[in-house]
Amino acid sequence: MTDATLSFDEAMEKYDPVLGFEVHVELNTKTKMFSSAPNVFGDEPNTNVNEVDLGMPGVLPVVNKTAIESSIKIGLALNCKIAETCRFARKNYFYPDTPKNFQTSQYDEPIAYDGYLDIELADGTVFRVEIERAHMEEDAGKLTHMGGAAGRIQGADYSLVDYNRSGVPLVEIVTKPIEGAGSRAPELAKAYVAAVREIVKNLGVSDAKMERGNVRCDANVSLRPHGRERFGIRSETKNVNSLRAVEHAVRYEIQRHAAVLESGAPVIQETRHWHEDTRSTTSGRPKSDADDYRYFPEPDLVPVVASREWVEELRATLPEPPAARRKRLQADWGYSDLEFRDVVNAGVLDEIEETIAAGATATVARKWWMGEIVGRAKNADVDPGQLGVAPATIVELNAMVPAEIVEKRGLAVVSDDGPLLEAIDQVLAAQPGVADKIRAGKLQAIGAIVGGVMKATRGQADAGRVKELILERLGVEG
Repeated sequence: MTDATLSFDEAMEKYDPVLGFEVHVELNTKTKMFSSAPNVFGDEPNTNVNEVDLGMPGVLPVVNKTAIESSIKIGLALNCKIAETCRFARKNYFYPDTPKNFQTSQYDEPIAYDGYLDIELADGTVFRVEIERAHMEEDAGKLTHMGGAAGRIQGADYSLVDYNRSGVPLVEIVTKPIEGAGSRAPELAKAYVAAVREIVKNLGVSDAKMERGNVRCDANVSLRPHGRERFGIRSETKNVNSLRAVEHAVRYEIQRHAAVLESGAPVIQETRHWHEDTRSTTSGRPKSDADDYRYFPEPDLVPVVASREWVEELRATLPEPPAARRKRLQADWGYSDLEFRDVVNAGVLDEIEETIAAGATATVARKWWMGEIVGRAKNADVDPGQLGVAPATIVELNAMVPAEIVEKRGLAVVSDDGPLLEAIDQVLAAQPGVADKIRAGKLQAIGAIVGGVMKATRGQADAGRVKELILERLGVEG
């Protein structure tokens, strides 16, 4: 059963939405954040774990240096300041997928802070999103709920725990409250998460596959009546893992909040679960404030010291910024502004680039992705990347389609000497005077024989090979 909602237009007539996003980025390091266990997706459950991940008595964590470097790179790409020193903290809470009963995270001393991202919306409007912090932490394990509806915890008979993900390095990127988006709030939500995903993939620090949970978004929404400065009570929709879902979740929560406020009831500060099948959220648990987690400094880890020299060395390794990359790709591919904007808005920029790299032309890659694949994604109500279409498959499909057209229309090039010689002899016999001119050294006359052969083969002959065979037949050197 879904909650009552107001129409989106009615909600916008009375309320201003205030947004906030916490985007969790899984890093693609070889090992975990504080242990030597492999950081590999898709292995058998509970095989990539060791005593540190499971919180066994007497074990000590060791910080993954590569994860720190990746975190600094993310901070720099988000235009953040990088802390010269920072430390880890224990975030205390009990949940079945946190075997230590606390998460090693950062609280009051994040590694990166005070940044921003300029987000371009579909019509070219640029909206600046202020970044409060980007901090390092470890991921929790994964629960699989059995026996309930569509894998949900509600109504499940029991849950299975996989600790392979426990301890995987994470960077959590937290925005400051985002005001002024108005009716474009859902669109901004999608564009912001897309920009973060593009950045971390471009940096090479994350596989950035949302369907795998490499990038997940907690979307905070609150409403306030027009003209009021004080923020409303927020809800937090947890672990939304597709761009379309982020947009839909924000839109739904705006409509749900508006209906609650119109009824005179208070909005409850809580976490919410997103359900893709119904495009709705359901209540999770009351949202905890920082005090509820009883943060305190992690006693088993020394502070992280990021010298200015180290930071500048890492800054020098940053790749081409996404905005500059987009301009370069548009120029290389020859797309018009409208064509390129459509590609970006459809979320298939990377897929088209990979398809071109696999051997397709820019025109062919755009035709397939923006036509067939984006169309199917819309019909299935998913992001195009979720269809699992490999760029190499597009190249193969495109080759098969022209091959079928050539076969059906009889357009295959004839390059076998037998049929060509037969056609040449027939044309030479019909034009003996032209043959005499060629033997006399008037090689330009060969065009008449080549033309006759091309007509006889319905344009399917290899003209270069025809010319060579004519000269050989007449004993003339070319």
